[in-house]
Amino acid sequence: MSNADLGPLVITRRSGDEPIRANGETVSRLGEFWSWACSDLVNNTMRGVLAEYLVATALGAATSTRTEWDTVDIRTPEEWRVEVKSAAYLQSWAQLQLSEIAFSIAPASGWDARTGLTSADVLRRSDVYVFCLLHHQDKQTLDPLDLDQWTFYVLPTRLLDERCPRQKTIGLSSLKLLDPLKTDFAGLQKAVAMCAEGAR
Repeated sequence: MSNADLGPLVITRRSGDEPIRANGETVSRLGEFWSWACSDLVNNTMRGVLAEYLVATALGAATSTRTEWDTVDIRTPEEWRVEVKSAAYLQSWAQLQLSEIAFSIAPASGWDARTGLTSADVLRRSDVYVFCLLHHQDKQTLDPLDLDQWTFYVLPTRLLDERCPRQKTIGLSSLKLLDPLKTDFAGLQKAVAMCAEGAR
């Protein structure tokens, strides 16, 4: 096999109608797998993926597919590099109290999905951080697909580098002390643009 055969795999978006087959017979559909695997949008993993999708949608960057393990979560048409973090007060499991809100901001070494190369340099590689808080606090009416239940906080990465250079996590109160742009979904694109273009 030549090196040319080991380049990035081209992933095309699927519709969910694709058949899952055994011996040429359809035993299920991809959409059924998605429904089985991804319906719990409150658990930490899927909520994080949903948050990335919401931000990518707001930024016009959700036309292809999600890239797992890239150095940043979203690359926009403007070449902005965006890191997305999510947190929530409510979890899928039984809780004795609301979860404490904290976001990961740890600098890290990075692997570039486009080149397949890893950099040992430990740093934050984005231009902007978007902190997505599922702020709703009633389990009976919790719906992560209702964007009115989310609040978004946007910061230029340089501010984290200046004020929290080696910090690994940040709580909500400490985040607010950095004076992020607070917005709903409708204002997300403008807030990211202001931070990415240095107007913030």
